[in-house]
Amino acid sequence: MPARRNRVTRGEDYRYVMRSGRRVGGALCITHAVFHVSDHPARFGYIVSKAVGNAVVRNRVRRRLKAITEGHINAGFSGADIVFRALPASAAATFLDLDKEVSRALAKLQSESVRA
Repeated sequence: MPARRNRVTRGEDYRYVMRSGRRVGGALCITHAVFHVSDHPARFGYIVSKAVGNAVVRNRVRRRLKAITEGHINAGFSGADIVFRALPASAAATFLDLDKEVSRALAKLQSESVRA
C-alpha cells in the first residue's frame, strides 16, 4: 500500500483534482490528474463506487489499483495528484488489464503535461 504521503486523503483534495485536473477516460477507469513541480511526491486517490460490485469486488479493485500505483511510485513517478475512478467493467478485469489501463493513462497525462 502506498505510504500516507503518497495518498490523497482529504475530501477537498479529491474534489480539487476531479474538478480542475486533466482527465483521461478508459474502459476500466477514468483518471484525473493535477501536476505540480517534479520534486512534489506523487499522491494517488481511488474512487470505487457500489456500481462496481459488492464490498469484496470493490476492495479487490482498490487493492489492485494500490499495488499498481505502488509500482509507479517505486519507478520514480512524482509531481502529481492522481485520482482513479473505477468503472463497473473493472470488476471483471484482470490485474494485467488494469495495469495496462493505468500505465496508458499515466503516460498520456505525462505527455500532455510536458506539452502544456
